[in-house]
Amino acid sequence: MEKSSDDVSNIHNRFSLTLINPSSHYFSLVGSLIIAGVITTIVYLAYLGSNEILFRIPMVVGVLALTQLIDTQFTRKKEYSKSLHASLFGNMLWVAILLMGLLASVVLSKEISLFFVTYGMFLFASFRIGIFTTTLGATIKKAWAICMVQPLAMFLVMIPYEMWNSMLTNPLVVGLGATFLIIASAWSLLTDRAGRPGMESTHKTIQAYLASQGNDFTEAEEIIEKRSYKTKVSTSQIRLCSSNGTTEFRMVIPEIHPGPYHPVGGSNIPYLIYKNLDSSAMIMHSISDHSLNLPSKNEVENYLNNIDKSTIKEEGATCTEPVTVQINKARVTGLLFGNNPLLFLSLSPHGMEDIPNYMKKEIEQYAKNRNFKRILIVDCHNAMGQEISKEDGEDMLKAAKSCLDSLITKESYSIEFGYANSENMDVWTEDLGMGGLGIICLKINNKKFFLGWADANNMENGVREKIVKNFADKECQLLEICTSDTHYAPVKARNRNGYYQLGLITNVEKLTKWFLEIANNAESKMTSAKFEILENEADVKIMGQGIYEDYSKALDKSLKLTKVFMIGSVTLFIITLFL
Repeated sequence: MEKSSDDVSNIHNRFSLTLINPSSHYFSLVGSLIIAGVITTIVYLAYLGSNEILFRIPMVVGVLALTQLIDTQFTRKKEYSKSLHASLFGNMLWVAILLMGLLASVVLSKEISLFFVTYGMFLFASFRIGIFTTTLGATIKKAWAICMVQPLAMFLVMIPYEMWNSMLTNPLVVGLGATFLIIASAWSLLTDRAGRPGMESTHKTIQAYLASQGNDFTEAEEIIEKRSYKTKVSTSQIRLCSSNGTTEFRMVIPEIHPGPYHPVGGSNIPYLIYKNLDSSAMIMHSISDHSLNLPSKNEVENYLNNIDKSTIKEEGATCTEPVTVQINKARVTGLLFGNNPLLFLSLSPHGMEDIPNYMKKEIEQYAKNRNFKRILIVDCHNAMGQEISKEDGEDMLKAAKSCLDSLITKESYSIEFGYANSENMDVWTEDLGMGGLGIICLKINNKKFFLGWADANNMENGVREKIVKNFADKECQLLEICTSDTHYAPVKARNRNGYYQLGLITNVEKLTKWFLEIANNAESKMTSAKFEILENEADVKIMGQGIYEDYSKALDKSLKLTKVFMIGSVTLFIITLFL
């Protein structure tokens, strides 16, 4: 699964490429119309030496607006916003060509040539072939049919009628224009096949992803589910029940991983489990990675329907006081329920990506050798970072083993617990998922220990430490704050991560206030308890490693092809500046 993590990181590192588009189609609409006016102004003042711009600008802008509507009919899903984005970038390219032509005439002491006006039109059309085939879902034939419509229409209303023939029949500009149209078509065909045989069509995958960002995730899930396969995934729970059976709390450690991304598949699975358990639960991040993502809403439903079929594997009424072992950056906190250890692993405030599976296996084997019954391991996921280093991994393993050794020697006591969450509080924020916040208070040997939880995608580095300190100032011991690693996004985050980690938007003071309020509420609900260890196996489809490997390879190959074509195109363009 470590290879899957590398592939996911590679894909995620390219996420910033999706941020090129403006956040609003209104920006693209206004921007493209303004640039059309700029193009007309440059052509008339610099290239034609005429002052007819006041008459021409409204005509060019009007034709552009009309052709933007026509473009919509050629897009696969009739999306006006995407046609506007394509128009904006195409017009930006045209104005750049015009400016380069002027610069070349100054630097090379050449006469200003109308060649660059027509040349820019052809390059605009070539760009449209690439955009229409990759993101707008048009075939090569449709792209060729529509590619010239907008730039040519603008050209015809911008350039005086008597100049059409000379400018459009120039053999050099027509030849170069045709060359770039062919280059764009070749690039489109090659990048579409870049993912084969693993990915049938790179472009369809891109289009499905873009559609899912508009909440139309059906096609994305269909593509992903075709590559997914059935397997058994386990879900472990610790259920705390009051003596009279009226109150219960569950800590859930699902083997599945939230994802792949909002709103596809199991991206919001922590919240759905949370609601399925009557909002009296903390859904922890297990030691798992994106290969264990559920690919579709159907598989999510299948998984949720199986949770209630859990069986009791262990039960008891005693627990040890918590043990915390810190070795360099690595910190492990553990409790022993009967003979069943529960470990919380963290590098906070230094952070890391998902803990690799080999560490889970080694810890489980060590626990088995020490005659523990069932070990439950939580990846706290409470600080941002890269893949865990070899040194930090070794320290984490040492800390986990030391913690297990210490738990063996600890005396067990009866348990009291109280749980509360933020359901009746106003805690909506852009860096928090739908499950909000939760606190469980454990009273062991007449000492109270708090454990915090947030339905969030990781935490800003150092936030956990500040909240723990603020709790300590109130003489409350907060053992850990864990996140669910939800991939639900209340808003689209336009940053490199694609999400807002807890504490990036909401300040520490506000988070502390919320957590303390919930902690006080949990403390007021204390009741004696017994525990049960529940386990369940569900037969569901997961995405697996192969799909990420294929997507990663397709992305890398497409970008390499793009670089090659870009270098060739820029080189050819620079040569034309000297003609």
